Amino acid sequence: MRMPVFVVVLLTLVAAAPAAAQSVIAPPPQPIVVNLSGPRFGVTTLSDGVVQKLADRSITVSPVISQFGWQFEKQFYVKDSGVAMLNEWVFLLGGLDQGVALPSLSWMMGVRTGNGTEFGVGPNITPVGISLAMAAGTTIRAGFLNVPVNIAVVPSKGGMRVSFLTGFSVRK
Repeated sequence: MRMPVFVVVLLTLVAAAPAAAQSVIAPPPQPIVVNLSGPRFGVTTLSDGVVQKLADRSITVSPVISQFGWQFEKQFYVKDSGVAMLNEWVFLLGGLDQGVALPSLSWMMGVRTGNGTEFGVGPNITPVGISLAMAAGTTIRAGFLNVPVNIAVVPSKGGMRVSFLTGFSVRK
């Protein structure tokens, strides 16, 4: 009769050990999130196919258009390495120099190294259609001011768009 009681107690202790071990595991640390949103401006070169696709929609532009907009960016630091994960929404109006307003919206996800080098990729929506945008660049830091310098490439069925953008943000 004592043997089943011993087995029950032993099984209870064995089953309780993993549960007890889980309670001492510390939760992950809170991420450090930095808001680096700010204005963006630059130029975009349009391939002949993109210019023609816009012309088919009664939008006449030259192969180089201005870009003005805003980038909403959150940066999430990864430990003490200086590497950060990025989540960005970039809204631009192109062609204002030519009397047209071509909206563009990109959602970029990427990474920035400790020295400011950055890479990102994500969907892009414009009057030409939906594409995948790829961007790379660097962020120059001057005290609390950040100055991004980026190149973005957006291939699509209509052709290629290449943008050169800069701007600034204040570390918050």
